Amino acid sequence: MTPPKSIKLSILMPAYNEAGTIAEIVKKIDNVDLSKVNVEKEIVIVDDGSVDGTADVVRSLQDKYSYIKLLRHEKNKGKGAAVKTAIGISSGDILIVQDADLEYDPEDYVQCISPILDGRAKVVYGSRRLNKANPKCAGLSYYIGGTGINIIFNLLFFTSLTDEPTCYKTFSSEVIKNIKINNDRFNWEPELTAKIVKKGIKIFEVPIKYYPRSVEEGKKIRWKDGVDAVLTMLKYRFVK
Repeated sequence: MTPPKSIKLSILMPAYNEAGTIAEIVKKIDNVDLSKVNVEKEIVIVDDGSVDGTADVVRSLQDKYSYIKLLRHEKNKGKGAAVKTAIGISSGDILIVQDADLEYDPEDYVQCISPILDGRAKVVYGSRRLNKANPKCAGLSYYIGGTGINIIFNLLFFTSLTDEPTCYKTFSSEVIKNIKINNDRFNWEPELTAKIVKKGIKIFEVPIKYYPRSVEEGKKIRWKDGVDAVLTMLKYRFVK
């Protein structure tokens, strides 16, 4: 009997000035054993114009982890731009977005990809809200902002998502590679979610762990990004 074809998971990692954490998150990814579900992995890192030596750290990691791909933007373009670049050079059957810090736990990959592997879903979001053991977020303002974005999205698109702004967005390649993403900054996320919903694709949510970091520790999203997210949702509610 011919053994079943191995599935490849592409881990898309936008990175901007994450020299202090990127080696540790790569190590955590390497420690995740996906062989039991017959999945191999590649890490697609896009250094988005870092000035702290992030790309140099990644190049040193490539000597140890042969499945890392690295592409560098000479100037910072934004998280959305980095994700788009990563999608373009990925070769996986399933793609998941992974930040280069330590807020999200790669041990949750199996949780996120299982609904796709067993045919229950084509898009899976890892929800921080569904895991009641998680701290609310990096601070009250972030909690209010994230919750507000989620509520507004649900009202506009008649959905019942618990965590639209989550990092752990997981897709079958056939879905994500057939959606054009226009935005280059953090607002790529509500744009993409809106387009998925408008295509009639159900978003499956699973609980994940979350370890929020503070602004002092390198958290980059700001209140202006929340405003952009709302404006983006309004735009894509009424245009294709």
